[in-house]
Amino acid sequence: MWWTRWVRRPAARKIGSREKWGFGMNSRVKRWIVDLTPRERTCLGEAPVHRGEDGSEQYFGVFLGFACTRAGRYNKSGSTKVGSTKKPANHQTQKGHNMLRQTRFLSCLGMGLVLFGVLISVSWGEQFENPKVKPPIASPHRRAAAESIPPLPLPATPLRRSERKRQPAPPALVGLINFSQTRFKIVDGKREKVKSFPTTQVDIEQMMRFANNRLKIRYRYMNTSFEKFSFDPTELPLLYITGWTPMPKLSDEIIVKLRRYLYDGGTLVLHAQCGRAEFYESAKDNVMRIFPKRKLAMLDTDSPLFRAYMPLNKVRIRKDDNPLLHSPPLLRAVYLGCRPGIILSEIDLNCSWDVVNKPIKGGILYHRDDGLILGANIITATLANFQYARAWGREKLYPEQNEKSRDQLVIAQVTHGGDWDPTPHALPNLMKYIQTQTTLNVQFKRCIVDLSDVDVFQYPVLYMTGLRDFKLTKGQVGRLRTYLNSGGMLLADSAAGKKAFDTAFRREIKRVLPKKELEVLSADSPIYQMPFKIKTVDYTELIKAQDPKLNTPRLMGIVIDGQLGVIYSPESFACGWEQLGFAYNRGYSDTDAIRLGVNILAYSMTH
Repeated sequence: MWWTRWVRRPAARKIGSREKWGFGMNSRVKRWIVDLTPRERTCLGEAPVHRGEDGSEQYFGVFLGFACTRAGRYNKSGSTKVGSTKKPANHQTQKGHNMLRQTRFLSCLGMGLVLFGVLISVSWGEQFENPKVKPPIASPHRRAAAESIPPLPLPATPLRRSERKRQPAPPALVGLINFSQTRFKIVDGKREKVKSFPTTQVDIEQMMRFANNRLKIRYRYMNTSFEKFSFDPTELPLLYITGWTPMPKLSDEIIVKLRRYLYDGGTLVLHAQCGRAEFYESAKDNVMRIFPKRKLAMLDTDSPLFRAYMPLNKVRIRKDDNPLLHSPPLLRAVYLGCRPGIILSEIDLNCSWDVVNKPIKGGILYHRDDGLILGANIITATLANFQYARAWGREKLYPEQNEKSRDQLVIAQVTHGGDWDPTPHALPNLMKYIQTQTTLNVQFKRCIVDLSDVDVFQYPVLYMTGLRDFKLTKGQVGRLRTYLNSGGMLLADSAAGKKAFDTAFRREIKRVLPKKELEVLSADSPIYQMPFKIKTVDYTELIKAQDPKLNTPRLMGIVIDGQLGVIYSPESFACGWEQLGFAYNRGYSDTDAIRLGVNILAYSMTH
């Protein structure tokens, strides 16, 4: 029987003229000191030998079962009678048999432990080792010493000129989430305690240093956990989770708290270290549990995350040791309103590792410079959207909507696959303004409708908005065509002026009305005449930065049987209706958006 075990031989330990060997399986075996024969020494001498710092020798030895077998031939005094031919007494024979049985049991047990250790070692050996956990150590700073000069006559406390003054800690912006679960693994024959979900802070350290320097801000990150965190966005506006092993499944309690944190204005960023699929797939599962009805989709190139601080149209990506690949930035997000509440990257948002000179085998990472810019964009957008995010999470209710005290104009909002409700406060806010600030004696009501339903013909006005690309089915296209030809009206706008929705709407409305074209409404259109006379409008800062001279409305429409059947705006007026101050809105100012909305609804009632 073979045993694999570490054996330490102190350099000065000798008994008589021969060296003694022992191995510590239990208290009984520890007392068994076996004299090694030349053959046994030869077997042991073939094993690898390492010398310790104290001068001792370490053998990763391979022992035969002779250790336990010979241990059974020890007499009461503990000495060995290897060459003796004297027949032992009966009680000694029985004792030897008992000890032989014990040694056989220990041999089997030891073999099982060896096999278990081998399996554990193999399984751990197959795991990905992240080199970013132990980055190269920088050279220490060399500072010249200075004399101690007391500012006052002694015995005043002397101060060094080179002594650094401790500044108060800046406020925390990012919380690096750690998971407290632990597990064990076998390393060099020893059982070591390791984290069940290892992570690294090397990227967030570099990111915060870069952002503070470039954005002229002063924030820090801090380590926390879901057990310690209060889930208050004002404490930590951004939570950050990264790793290269499967992300632990979050409990139902944590899911509920995290959902409330995001609705209250927080942001969650997750990225796979070295682009490992193990983390990405498990993180995606947790994200879908937080918002099962919201879509986790790829961000479009006009997202603020790609241009909030610096435009980033192309990034460099390196997979394994292959050449750098030039590609548009790749991020997935779950939108809460017009902002990305959850950001997930399947590529390492690398901010520290030099992928050009030190590629990582089995990894896919952004170039360090691109990762820093992308991280600065995320921090900039998070800070700019914080007040908007806090206000968006508060639901606005108007009790009069459920009381039929006056004539009702029901506006049905159309659902689709392109984030159909990014501005849930828009129509209620517009309705409230009409009821309180105008003389229109009409009560408005908002409903939700699918173009596949027959109920669509019950509503005189349909409203459609969104952020992303979408596509209508053939049945939906036919039903919308019948609805418009029957006298219904479709009002639509691109939320926050998103290009993806603008492109999709133009394509789909062409399918609905193939013989009609969207045309810009003239200045004398009835839409601009009552109840507000609109000749000039004010746009948001993003549009004015591109076209400072633009001051006229640019609504578009399709005329059906002499009346406007479709009214569309590529610039957003729904964000202006909400009046929440979304920083990255490409649309009309709040005041002019309200005025346009009142005129459009007045037109729908009178025509």
